[in-house]
Amino acid sequence: MSAISVQSRRRNVPAGFLEALSERFGERFSTADAVREHHGRDESPYPAMLPDAVVFAQTTEEVAWVAAHCNRHGVPLIPYGAGSSLEGHLLAVQGGVSLDLSGMNRIVAVHPEDFTVTVQAGVTRKQLNEEIRDTGLFFPIDPGADASLGGMAATRASGTNAVRYGTMRENVVSLKVVTADGRIIETSSRARKSSAGYDLTRIFVGSEGTLGIITKVTVRLYPQPEAISAAICNFPDLRSAVQCVIEVIQMGVPVARVEFMDSIAVRATNAYSKLDLKESPLLLFEFHGSPAGVREQAEVVQDIARENGGEDFAWAERPEDRSKLWTARHNAYFAGLQLRPGCRASTTDVCVPISRLAECVTETAEELDKASFPYTIVGHVGDGNFHVLMLLDPDNPAEFQESEALNRRLVERAIRMGGTCTGEHGVGLHKMAFMEAEHGRDALDLMAALKQAFDPNDILNPGKIIPSGHNLELVA
Repeated sequence: MSAISVQSRRRNVPAGFLEALSERFGERFSTADAVREHHGRDESPYPAMLPDAVVFAQTTEEVAWVAAHCNRHGVPLIPYGAGSSLEGHLLAVQGGVSLDLSGMNRIVAVHPEDFTVTVQAGVTRKQLNEEIRDTGLFFPIDPGADASLGGMAATRASGTNAVRYGTMRENVVSLKVVTADGRIIETSSRARKSSAGYDLTRIFVGSEGTLGIITKVTVRLYPQPEAISAAICNFPDLRSAVQCVIEVIQMGVPVARVEFMDSIAVRATNAYSKLDLKESPLLLFEFHGSPAGVREQAEVVQDIARENGGEDFAWAERPEDRSKLWTARHNAYFAGLQLRPGCRASTTDVCVPISRLAECVTETAEELDKASFPYTIVGHVGDGNFHVLMLLDPDNPAEFQESEALNRRLVERAIRMGGTCTGEHGVGLHKMAFMEAEHGRDALDLMAALKQAFDPNDILNPGKIIPSGHNLELVA
């Protein structure tokens, strides 16, 4: 039994509605329990919330047909990509239809001369980079999971490269979107910039499927670096490691990646990925550029690290060694789960101005040290973003309540320091309660008005970001 129960009101599906979907999609329509279960569960601590049916779409026109049909009958419609959400984005809190876009996985057009590529929403980041490798270009946004680009755009994802290359916000050029009533729109052209009208692209990026359904994405590409070096640097304590990052960023060193792992995360990673990293707080650096530029960056960062108690760099210069190291970092979530077999993870992330990062991380760690359950802290600390993984007994309601109290204090701390309740996980269900504290009532009302304008029947992923008339009540 889950430590969390959910009270929500499912909407009634009209008679004949599912039959019409079945007739239209045949074998690509399912009401099977196993299929619904798969689409009604993610990596969040919430229990499964199953849709009434699942449709596997293959074209934008099919997505538009489903949207128009759902809108006509007031049935919720939840876009589904890779299913890697950490905050409950894809859970069918009011039932309805889960629209699986994973079969829309075609590279539509590569424009290497313009440094752009257009893909269907179901293309994953690894698939994209594999298919464009011979162009000499790459797509840098790399959240831990092999997420789909449609989902990454919808959640405004980032990852380990964000400190140099930015997030999906900076790297989405244009979108093809299906509206709630089934219209198909292009948000912009492929031009590098435009002053023509409202920026619809940025409105849909980060909207988490609540304003429209993304079916195609055009993103920026970058030249593969001439030289790449990765380095590991251990520190005596957490504060020293984070202070090193602050000074590196404030010095303007153009590091490509700088990742933090606390000692518990390092221990978990060693066990899971068969590494032998020293089990103390550490930073993982990666430097991109010319051979001379990489060498100069590394020398500056090594000096700053030493001034903060850091050890000499351990280098990972061969491609296979770098790949092993960064794969291990991306798998830190799964490594953490092995610290407590059978646990359910509650994850949270915040982002603060870089000048407040050391203070925020150390205060958080001091609180977590008193928790009754294990935890890890990792982070894309080069842009002020860090993550907490809390490993909970799924049959112990008290642990969930304790974790939620810790999450609340962490978010309040971040907002007080001028930060945000989530740097990259997104709002989903888990962060809705903090939206007013971060944005203010008037701004939240404006978001609600935008939702009403784009989706007047509230069918698109209802109950997420902006609390709707069918609010969840979480009961521990």
